[in-house]
Amino acid sequence: MGLIALDTNVLIRYMVPDDPLQFRLASDLIQRQRSYGQPALVTLLVILESEWVLRSAYRYSKSQIMSTFVSILKVRDVIVEDEDVLERALALWKLSQVNFANCLILARSSALGCSSMVTFDKTAAKKLPSCVLLKR
Repeated sequence: MGLIALDTNVLIRYMVPDDPLQFRLASDLIQRQRSYGQPALVTLLVILESEWVLRSAYRYSKSQIMSTFVSILKVRDVIVEDEDVLERALALWKLSQVNFANCLILARSSALGCSSMVTFDKTAAKKLPSCVLLKR
């Protein structure tokens, strides 16, 4: 078996073992991948969606979500797409009062070579470095 990507619902079940059967299935899958010498991939889109699920459905606090993502970065059998982008997004988020999505978009855009991120979000423009408010 080759490299596989985890869907948000599998990653959530792996991170939040509130359903014992699905937690075991997700854990077994990740361990099986290790036995094949292939980690499981978590894309940045799955990270973004997971933040929303943890915040809205599980009522995780910002610090709980950050801690959960830092833990995922440490799991040997899981690789995160553009790990450095997630680390940068978490650093931005930790220091600001803007939403995680803006921090991830800015971190990814910066990694792609963009000098700034243009937005209508006044808070993001005020609180994030190289974030510019688009106005008349």
